[in-house]
Amino acid sequence: MSTASYAIELRPPDIRPYRVGNAGIDYVLRFASATPGPHVLVTALVHGNELCGAIALDFLLRKGLKPRLGTLTLAFCNTAAFFSFDEAKPTASRFVDEDFNRVWGLDALDGPRSSVELQRARALRPVVEAADFLLDIHSMQHATAPLMLCGPLEKGRRWARRIGYPTLIVSDQGHAAGRRMRDYGGFGDPASPKNAQLVECGQHWEAKSADVAIETMLRTLVDLGTLGASDAAPYLPTAARPPARVIEITDAVTIRSDRFVFAADYRGLEVIAKKGTVLGHDGDLPVVTPYDACVLIMPTQRLVKGQTAVRLGRYVD
Repeated sequence: MSTASYAIELRPPDIRPYRVGNAGIDYVLRFASATPGPHVLVTALVHGNELCGAIALDFLLRKGLKPRLGTLTLAFCNTAAFFSFDEAKPTASRFVDEDFNRVWGLDALDGPRSSVELQRARALRPVVEAADFLLDIHSMQHATAPLMLCGPLEKGRRWARRIGYPTLIVSDQGHAAGRRMRDYGGFGDPASPKNAQLVECGQHWEAKSADVAIETMLRTLVDLGTLGASDAAPYLPTAARPPARVIEITDAVTIRSDRFVFAADYRGLEVIAKKGTVLGHDGDLPVVTPYDACVLIMPTQRLVKGQTAVRLGRYVD
């Protein structure tokens, strides 16, 4: 990915003071209130070059905000990748061996393979399994509006609407390359009361992505009662927000060849008016829009066989 058009406006926070943590796992911190309530997990650094989540967790810890009810766990995930971050080549620290957010299927977690990311996922698995609610904080390649990825289930859509920020909600199935953490276990089970959200806060290194991460985290914790409204109010904007809109993903374009090329410089959230419009070519096979008013979600510049090139959806509200 070229970074020529993006200044590196964020600096990695110093998370070394959190290494020992207090939960028996490096870079995991847990705070329990005296009042019963949900166990909420907020995760950052699933990808090591996505700095905004680490900034948000560091903000919460420095402000000393503790849960009013239930339990709050904060986890810095792929720290090995994060500590390799280099402003001169900022995309290189996305992961060490493989994408941490594609290893949450049981075939990978319980299988014979080993990698830096799998070892860390296996260590964090009990933390993820203990949570009733998960907010997983990410950022994106392109500078587009922030998105709340609520998963494919109605329970995820309802919760995303209740949080109310970001106001663009994407309901999607994930990736063919592997299961995401936000879809693991009860989070992806319609019969389970557990629920998860994945927020994409904006372009990786834009300063405002950290603002979005902090606001989303605070609004999520207030919604669940983990924090009181008065706890978060000093750090939240007061301007009215537009109503939420939902984009339902109908297709995830998985790259099948070593020669995938987009037809234009898509950045995301483009609405392609006509069915059958050619978006690109996967080898010799044209990739076309399946219907009118097709919305492009997070087209990638990592055009690697087996990965998702772009997700296709439509507004459903």
